[in-house]
Amino acid sequence: MVDAPKTRPEILFPLFAELEGLDGIGPKTAKHYKGLNIETPKDLLLTLPVGGVDRTRRASIREADLPGIVTVEVEIGPHRKPASRGRPYRIQVTDAATSFELVFFHARGDYLARTLPTGARRVVSGRVELFDGMAQMVHPDHILPPDAAGEIPAYEPVYPLTAGVTQRGIARAVASALPRAPYLGEWIDIDLLKQQNWPAWPAALAQAHCPEGPEALSPSHPARERLAYDELLAHQLTLGLARLKMRKAKGRVSTGDGALRRRVLASLPYRPTGAQERAIAEIADDMGQPVKMNRLLQGDVGSGKTLVALMALLVAVEAGGQGVLMAPTSILAAQHVNGLAPLARAAGVRIEILTGRDKGAERRAKLAALKSGEIGILVGTHAVFQDDVDFADLRLAIVDEQHRFGVGQRVKLGQKGAAADILVMTATPIPRTLSLATYGDMDISVLDEKPPGRKPIRTALVNTARMQEVVDHLRQAVAEGRQAYWVCPLVGESEAVEMTAAEERFKHLRAALGEGVVGLVHGQLPPAEKDAAMADFVAGRARVLVATTVIEVGVNVPNATIMVIEQAENFGLAQLHQLRGRVGRGEGASTCLLLYRAPLGETAARRLQVLRESEDGFRIAEEDLAIRGAGDLIGTAQSGLPRFRVADLEGQTGLMHTAQTDARALLARDPDLVSPRGQSARVLLWLMEQDKAIKLISVG
Repeated sequence: MVDAPKTRPEILFPLFAELEGLDGIGPKTAKHYKGLNIETPKDLLLTLPVGGVDRTRRASIREADLPGIVTVEVEIGPHRKPASRGRPYRIQVTDAATSFELVFFHARGDYLARTLPTGARRVVSGRVELFDGMAQMVHPDHILPPDAAGEIPAYEPVYPLTAGVTQRGIARAVASALPRAPYLGEWIDIDLLKQQNWPAWPAALAQAHCPEGPEALSPSHPARERLAYDELLAHQLTLGLARLKMRKAKGRVSTGDGALRRRVLASLPYRPTGAQERAIAEIADDMGQPVKMNRLLQGDVGSGKTLVALMALLVAVEAGGQGVLMAPTSILAAQHVNGLAPLARAAGVRIEILTGRDKGAERRAKLAALKSGEIGILVGTHAVFQDDVDFADLRLAIVDEQHRFGVGQRVKLGQKGAAADILVMTATPIPRTLSLATYGDMDISVLDEKPPGRKPIRTALVNTARMQEVVDHLRQAVAEGRQAYWVCPLVGESEAVEMTAAEERFKHLRAALGEGVVGLVHGQLPPAEKDAAMADFVAGRARVLVATTVIEVGVNVPNATIMVIEQAENFGLAQLHQLRGRVGRGEGASTCLLLYRAPLGETAARRLQVLRESEDGFRIAEEDLAIRGAGDLIGTAQSGLPRFRVADLEGQTGLMHTAQTDARALLARDPDLVSPRGQSARVLLWLMEQDKAIKLISVG
């Protein structure tokens, strides 16, 4: 790749200068602007108006709907000074048709006498209200001689403010910053630009800051849409460059004859869904390429990710190599092995589990079998990262639950096998926009169908006041041989408080249902105790499992048909959906009871209602995004979710998708960004401070 300049292009210097150079901003005011995250003229120009005020000139206040903002030329009449302290100063004025008063509190009389001398003409603009039958304008926003009245815009933008920053101050600063925005070339595809009727970058800024009416404040206005697109394109170019770098990493071609996969399919009592077949084909195709696979497999609860994962692992084995599946906890690793083992047996492939608990001779024997290639598929936890774990020929690494593993760990895992393909699985449906924003450097396969035979789960909202009825219902279910989960309240960030809540509920239910019937699992338990409690529940010895959210991901007990979630209003929608997905996995009809404390807030009520109406994880994720917004949904601290000044992740899904397509098309034609459009795209990356992308071009 051609090296990018190591420093910002000179044409951008005025946009990244100090704020103090702008009209009305001194060192003290510049500090106040930090409250709006504005530190440079560029930041100021990308902070767009959030509203507007109609200041169209009228002949008389009689033409306006009162109360309301009116701009009118008046003749100044007599001044009535306040009779005592704290009383208002009043000035009578007359427009083309009627008289009204200008009212000032705490104003200096000499200042008003100079600004509004009796007999002079002035244009005033402000809010007019009726008070005791008399129209009055309190503290006009603008007072100007008629020959200077052109300074009042017909439609005045309203900016977000912070302590120490005024509307008039920010408007002055913006007016002096706009000339600093030069034409920077065009980084948007010209056909797209014409098709969308988008202005050039400097014109878009000018139009966004000088709106001609309320329609100019809409995100779909061409100027605003273009500025949002610039941010999205810069972000997608950054992810695209990361993806290119990943793809340049030499991969290994892994193709098999399909024999092992055919054996597994023949042993299944059902046919895979169309979504599963599509994902299996996409992954096999990636593994057959000479570049490294970097794919995300996204599937709703119970959509059949396990089968897709096994088929991918079998491609690696058929190609003469090995595969590893990484799970975040030993409970999940054990469960993966239980799910995969019968299918691996049908294929005649040896599968083993490796966790931190493997010790001594048993561990040494597993490591030897792994190094010699006898073990085709390994399932493990972080223990797989240890230095003494060597594979004969690692072709594929699957990471379950993306957010539990950092990027660094994914890289380390890839190093275990020269150029091993990477597949990341997540059971959390992510709204399309967010998956583009967060995983835009990965290819994505989506499982959006449920395998046949999954029964719907009845979801009911129950007031905590009816707790005793719920316990009685549970006693009846246990007597009928059924099993249940009872998830305890989510208490902020405090695991200790959650543990206490779980222990209290455990004691209460044990007293109500009997010794040995109830098990307990929470994050503070020693791993061995946790495993033992889970094993008792899986085996059916414990009928009710009291737990904190440690059971959110992956636990599979087909006989469990009841899920009780206490104080459900404290949980996020995606989390509630994950928890509910622990039931409905067997033959029996399943129920999810959402216990809530009245009265419910509006947002909490909406969340629980959505869950009651739908089992579609993708619809639920979209609703969650609409309710909470992108920052809360992913967690603002999570790196990877960009913060945009203009673009709106929730409202501009289509724009994000276009930006991804456009960025990938540009990089496919011009990976080094050396064409005229590529050079402009480099300027865009500097403008949007996409340092990561700039480094990628430099090191390429």
